[in-house]
Amino acid sequence: MAERFGELIRPPEAEEGREKHVPVVEAPARVRAGEEFEVRVAVGTEVPHPNTVEHHIKWIQVFVEEEGRPYNPIHVATFDLGPSYGEPKVSFRLKLKKSSKIWALSYCNLHGLWEGSRRVEVEEASP
Repeated sequence: MAERFGELIRPPEAEEGREKHVPVVEAPARVRAGEEFEVRVAVGTEVPHPNTVEHHIKWIQVFVEEEGRPYNPIHVATFDLGPSYGEPKVSFRLKLKKSSKIWALSYCNLHGLWEGSRRVEVEEASP
């Protein structure tokens, strides 16, 4: 049994020999503070993950770890997916104040929790 919940989350390097479970976060490398940009998260980008009642991605959650913030992470979004209908590919708009890491978690009903991330540098907004 795990001592901490975080020990149950599988990192990208644990992917060997399985369907692709790691949520891949796509976002610009640099953005301006306070300006909207698109974030896409997909599971099974190289090898499709099954999407059946018996084996599927149930949800994707997104968090932001903001540089310099004393209490991280910030919950940004939760996408609940219905098996055989909801494909594990989501997109949404985001605004950041400071450079951050966007974390995504995905939950496979057979293989548990998986994580992926992307760092985004934030430039000060123009006056």
